[in-house]
Amino acid sequence: MQKMKSLLMLVLWLTSGTTLAQVGQQRVDAKETASLDAEREKHALQVLAKLTESVIVSAADAMPADKYGFAPTDGEFRGVRTFGQMLKHLSATNYILAAAALGEEPPADAGDEVGSEAVRTKAEILNYLRGSFSYLDKAIETIGQKTVPVKSSPISPLKSAEATRLALVVESLAHDFDHYGQMVEYLRMNGVVPPASRP
Repeated sequence: MQKMKSLLMLVLWLTSGTTLAQVGQQRVDAKETASLDAEREKHALQVLAKLTESVIVSAADAMPADKYGFAPTDGEFRGVRTFGQMLKHLSATNYILAAAALGEEPPADAGDEVGSEAVRTKAEILNYLRGSFSYLDKAIETIGQKTVPVKSSPISPLKSAEATRLALVVESLAHDFDHYGQMVEYLRMNGVVPPASRP
């Protein structure tokens, strides 16, 4: 019986060391996976931002210039932005959120999410749109940098303590795709198939 107890104690002692080592390794693994790899996150966002820009700019370019003033009026569409106003709003929001991610003041012409009054034609709006994505790219480039401050933005639902560069960029891209859905509706109402939906 004494031998059985001794053998049991030896087995427990040996397995406890292995178990503790496994628990310790699991903690290290969890710690490594819990922290973000800034370079991988940055690269993933760069890919998504380029895709977003490509889809939105091609849709904006597909709408004829004379339809930039189009807004549906029937039913629940009363009072919505025109196609051109929507693109300026999308662009201004990109500028405002990217500025917060960069710790900068937003460009003065971003306005209160409406964009510059001076931007009116299709060509001007497309330039403003492309510029907003370039500015967003600049914000993405700073992900992982500790020396670049982050500001909260009055247009973001994120409180000051919650605002991170990553979160502000993701918010901007989510907002862009929200408006892309509206752009598709406007295009189709005018007989234009969005480029991303073409075979």
